[in-house]
Amino acid sequence: MSVVSKTIKYLLDKNISVSTAESCTGGLLAAEFTAVSGISKIYKTGLITYSNDSKIKNLKVKPSTIKRYGAVSRQVCAQMCLHLHKISKSQLTFSTTGVAGPNGGTKSKPIGLVFIGLYFKKNVYIEQLNFNPKLSRIQIQKGTVKECFHMLNNIIDEL
Repeated sequence: MSVVSKTIKYLLDKNISVSTAESCTGGLLAAEFTAVSGISKIYKTGLITYSNDSKIKNLKVKPSTIKRYGAVSRQVCAQMCLHLHKISKSQLTFSTTGVAGPNGGTKSKPIGLVFIGLYFKKNVYIEQLNFNPKLSRIQIQKGTVKECFHMLNNIIDEL
């Protein structure tokens, strides 16, 4: 059984509600969840908040946080998943933000820099990923989605 299947089965068995807020993954994380029959039992909503305006309007990310740290940051990622929890009332929320390339990278925020946020049991967990910048956009996006499930699986194992 794959990590994705194992993790989704766990969430279904425990009836843990889930929502996703995605930027760099553009809906691929939501697609992993919604590919599973019966997921509507727990999957509440998925938002693609690609622009800064969308993060501010739909997820209530503070404009000052984006201005100070940038959209691709630990701080914005944390606000994305925490505010999604408040909005959706889901027990578990994910957020993704990053630079998937092939353009848009800078010295301080290179292509392949990604943050994953996970809110669960009143805790916000943030993971920073640094993919090889030579990977394709879709490889970085799919790698991020895969890492979301590994991250959740590791947290579940610790409970």
